[in-house]
Amino acid sequence: MNESESFNEQTLDESTMTSFDHLIINANIATFSAHYGFDLYENEDPDSVPYGQLENAAIGIKNGKIAWIGVQEQIVTHLPHYQKNQITDVDGKWITPGLIDCHTHIVYGGNRSNEFEARLQGASYQDIAAQGGGIVATVSATREASIESLFTQSEKRLVALMKEGVTSIEIKSGYGLDLDTERKMLTVARQLGEKYDIHVSTTYLAAHALPPEYKSHMQNRADDYIEQVCEWLPILHAEGLVDAVDGFCENIAFSSDQIRRVFEVARSLDLPVKLHSEQLSDIGGSALVAEYKGLSSDHLEHLSEEDIAKMAASNTVAVILPGAFYTLRDTKLPPIEALRTHRVPMAISTDCNPGTSPLTSLLLTMNMGCTLFYLTPEEVLAGSTVYAAQALGLPNKGKIEVGCDADLALWDIARPADLAYQMGLNPIQGIMVQGQWREAI
Repeated sequence: MNESESFNEQTLDESTMTSFDHLIINANIATFSAHYGFDLYENEDPDSVPYGQLENAAIGIKNGKIAWIGVQEQIVTHLPHYQKNQITDVDGKWITPGLIDCHTHIVYGGNRSNEFEARLQGASYQDIAAQGGGIVATVSATREASIESLFTQSEKRLVALMKEGVTSIEIKSGYGLDLDTERKMLTVARQLGEKYDIHVSTTYLAAHALPPEYKSHMQNRADDYIEQVCEWLPILHAEGLVDAVDGFCENIAFSSDQIRRVFEVARSLDLPVKLHSEQLSDIGGSALVAEYKGLSSDHLEHLSEEDIAKMAASNTVAVILPGAFYTLRDTKLPPIEALRTHRVPMAISTDCNPGTSPLTSLLLTMNMGCTLFYLTPEEVLAGSTVYAAQALGLPNKGKIEVGCDADLALWDIARPADLAYQMGLNPIQGIMVQGQWREAI
């Protein structure tokens, strides 16, 4: 008997069953919880249940947490104890964990549609960067923007994601490349979380690109800049602005030795690390982040099987970013089958940024993951929930089980696969954050 069958037998005493703050009844639930049979490697587990799904189920919520999950019949006799506004009858619709966008750059100034046009006329990502475009162009616009302007521009992107069921998001800095602007970006990220009362994980990404003041035709002062990055990190961490540390380890950015220096400072502050790596080449970034037992390694088109094994050993999540692959019209697929073989959890994210993935739809990202990378609908939805939570170090989010945060999304769909199958149709019916249904965004 698998866990999805045994959940029918859960019983709680009368006082508990009548003391929930809120009930959701008549629900179909994609739990993404191993407790209910979720296991993507189902050929290794004959009792696995797709999506960890439960049908004709109910959820009891207490103090913003999931307090009980059971079959509908178990709660029926207790319903008279509740006020009408404490009960949500979803009439057979589907509940998933609230979606999590675990790799974004949504706080930035300016616009780079000119680069989109240039790429269509034959310019490469490297060409644009060499001509002063790319990340450096956004740096200039972000430095010039006031904190109010930066908030207003970025808010639109957050709201678009929330409208598609996103209840937690990671937001990176990295378009400041100086102390004041990195602080400004991280402050705006915190303000967005406070205004919309959703979880925002902030990531320090000053090691994103070399700012113009550190390079010239005669000299590249990348080591000097990395020294500054290392000095700024403790300052911003002390101000409560940093939850994790990231870098861009690539042939057009920083070497693994330079990133190691940043990671050493992060380790001294007990901050988790992650990395942009193996997007354009393989210079050992994933091996480095695995060495530091990092939360995630992201992009990964050029990832080697040797480094996949290291990621598996360190429990580092592979974050797959099809928006950048699509925008850059890349042809090098990430090694999906090898990641499956080594049982490396795969998250999926928009990578929302102004240059290579101006994407504010996690639902479309799921479809891209299936169509471009041959991921399954279950993989991309797990990658937007339970594995995205792991990529942010959030064990109480991304799955529906007792003790987890009551961050939920309600969908008018026939089956969970619809979320990856449909393009342009948003079937969201509501989102709950910390046990509270949200008004329309």
